[in-house]
Amino acid sequence: MSRASRMRREKRTVRAMVRMYCSHHHASPSNLCSDCDKLIKYSETRVDRCVYKQSKPTCAKCPIHCYEPLSRERMKAVMRYTGPRMLYTHPYLAIAHALDSARKPRK
Repeated sequence: MSRASRMRREKRTVRAMVRMYCSHHHASPSNLCSDCDKLIKYSETRVDRCVYKQSKPTCAKCPIHCYEPLSRERMKAVMRYTGPRMLYTHPYLAIAHALDSARKPRK
């Protein structure tokens, strides 16, 4: 898989997770609140700047924690809520994310 497609899928997974979380906790099902929109943009920036590039592990397995503490806690809350639900709503993304979590970072 190319680096570009892996990174696109990572961003798509995060967007799906944050949208699901926001629709159940903050906003209407069709709109994101400003905090969740900022979290998506922040996470996409972090993915773009990842030092591991094509061998990027999932953030939970990464030895370098590039998220600032508040954003990291918010993303953990999002993932705790959406993790069990992703298999039903976005099965491809959930399975791909599970496979990616087995990946070890290589420089």
